[in-house]
Amino acid sequence: MTDRYPRICPHTINRTPMRMRWLNLTMLHWRFPVEEVQALVPDGLTVESFDGSAWVGLVPFEMEVDIPGAPAMEKILHFPETNVRSYVYGPSGEPGVWFWSLEASSLPAVVTARASYQVPYFWSTMSVTRTHADGTPATNDLSGTGDRVVYDATRRWPKPSGATSLVDVEVGDEIPVEEISELDNFLTSRWALYGSFWKYRSYATMYHEPWPLHRATVNEWNDELVAACGLSQPTEDPVVHYSPGVNVRCGWPGKA
Repeated sequence: MTDRYPRICPHTINRTPMRMRWLNLTMLHWRFPVEEVQALVPDGLTVESFDGSAWVGLVPFEMEVDIPGAPAMEKILHFPETNVRSYVYGPSGEPGVWFWSLEASSLPAVVTARASYQVPYFWSTMSVTRTHADGTPATNDLSGTGDRVVYDATRRWPKPSGATSLVDVEVGDEIPVEEISELDNFLTSRWALYGSFWKYRSYATMYHEPWPLHRATVNEWNDELVAACGLSQPTEDPVVHYSPGVNVRCGWPGKA
């Protein structure tokens, strides 16, 4: 299992169109029937399963984008994001992430990502609120054990507009490397993404350091984004991971 989903990125990216930081990231995952998920991914992509099930993730976090040579534009390039995803492989057999939706509060980022990586970004009103255990606002960039993180999103464009998502988690202890399970690894060790435009399938690698994973407790989740993708509304408690973040290099997209 770890050969196919290595915890350490198996490739490097030297020339990149974009560097990013993914910060204060929470992953909620639910089991789904493989056939339900397979029916909602494009032809040419095959859903991967673990323990007989497909897995669907709701992943809210904070994004910071750095485009080489571009001026600093914090209001445009620093924003909350929430994606709905599953795990697939393409014609080459390489594993990667398939996104049904990616909410972002930056409209220029939405338009650019849709055009360049063929991934379905949506423009949304979003916020991330972080507090310490005593209720005082978190002042550091990254949250840690005992902190509370609340992610809120309402889709604006394109349709179905109005879909909302609220996720409220408490950050737990970091998971020691030797305690990271095969399921933890399957859900988090992903180093590429697939995109789709009509009959064209794209593939792009990503590079970042291994996730520092924490346990986390969900205080509340009230989400419509998963169902907005055509999936059944989850009813069971999710598998939850939190990470303070990683530095990311994007590869250039090419044909899958």
